[in-house]
Amino acid sequence: MSSSADWRKLYPFESHYLSVPDARVHYVDEGAEVAEGAGGPLLMVHGNPTWSFYWRNLISAFRDDHRCVAIDHVGCGLSDKPQQYEYRLENHIANLVALIDSLNLKQITLLVHDWGGAIGLGAALQRPDRFARLVLFNTGAFPPPFCPLRIRACRIPGIGPWMVRQFNAFARPALTMATEKPERFTPEVCAGLIAPYDNYHNRIATARFVQDIPLSKSHPTYATLERIEQQLPTLGHLPIQLLWGAKDWCFTMECLERFQQIWPSAQTTVFDDAGHYVVEDAIERIEPIVRDFLKTEAPTEASS
Repeated sequence: MSSSADWRKLYPFESHYLSVPDARVHYVDEGAEVAEGAGGPLLMVHGNPTWSFYWRNLISAFRDDHRCVAIDHVGCGLSDKPQQYEYRLENHIANLVALIDSLNLKQITLLVHDWGGAIGLGAALQRPDRFARLVLFNTGAFPPPFCPLRIRACRIPGIGPWMVRQFNAFARPALTMATEKPERFTPEVCAGLIAPYDNYHNRIATARFVQDIPLSKSHPTYATLERIEQQLPTLGHLPIQLLWGAKDWCFTMECLERFQQIWPSAQTTVFDDAGHYVVEDAIERIEPIVRDFLKTEAPTEASS
């Protein structure tokens, strides 16, 4: 694996921190706020097992025109990794809301991927007046319609979490299993994606996110996801863009179709040759779509 200096060249951003209950969250805050009405900040919310590094190309592309904010969830990226923390969806949502409030973000364009969908949309439902547009990449915000066998294996009591933490048996396999463009996963890119998850202690959230997938109604996060799903139609007045890698074996086309049913007026682009890490696989096609989407007029109630 390449040295840490290699991936740092791809992530030339200043670090910022916010104290939340029992931890500090790290976030990127690049670019200046543009003039009112010109688009507002971009808020980027990652999933598991990535971190704000996943958004690096979009941050670099848009920071000259927009304020780009990208959070690292507790236990992820450069945020604190407490061992006794309750790694639940509702806590990740609360932390994101705290960041939105602390930075007084308004007219937000939300960009989410993987678990970031439930977290980011959960925050948008709590602060709907602060959001102007939604961009979703291979994600979900409802009780999972299914759970792939390779993820179920990471949930086997005792052995599953131990494998994830001892051998990085989630983040490391994703470097090949989550992409359809292996040539893009250079040693520097691979090093960056897994850099924060370099030992047993630092892989706590990688394991806990998997354990937080609710496979039955008895799981505490099931009700949280069910509540989010029920409220998603209230965001339907916003401009919404769905960008999907068709070869994702986790957040499949079925997940895309669920969002299309909830938001029939959403714009959709499917990348037939992209996988779960769709922003890595299709960045050169995604950037102009997002840039054009940012020109769409936000509803006036979002500017209050």
